[in-house]
Amino acid sequence: MAEARAIGRFIRIAPRKARLVIDMVRGRGINEALYALKYTPKHAARVVEKVLRSAMANAQQNHGVKDIDVLFVKKAYVDNGPTMKRFRPRAMGRATPIKKRTSHLTIVLGEKEEAKGSSAPAKGRQR
Repeated sequence: MAEARAIGRFIRIAPRKARLVIDMVRGRGINEALYALKYTPKHAARVVEKVLRSAMANAQQNHGVKDIDVLFVKKAYVDNGPTMKRFRPRAMGRATPIKKRTSHLTIVLGEKEEAKGSSAPAKGRQR
């Protein structure tokens, strides 16, 4: 299977906040990642979950993956989107800039390779 990917663009959340959540799911299996996102009390978790579910659907529709349990989050990263600039009125006729940041979320899924030779004894000190 080639890599299944989903990209969420122009998401209205600061990249710094989204990276806290996306770091939690990188390298995890699909079920473990969804479970972690479900019980994370951050706004970014809902957005990341939506992009992750889109990547799962892409794997099933475009790459013919029958069992989603073999998938894991191969790559996950957040890039800066455009920043909207607004101004807040302040005292004595002044104004302060407000930066409303946006993010581009990318999640790439891959298939787990089964552990080859898993019956081999563990290396290290034997007791």
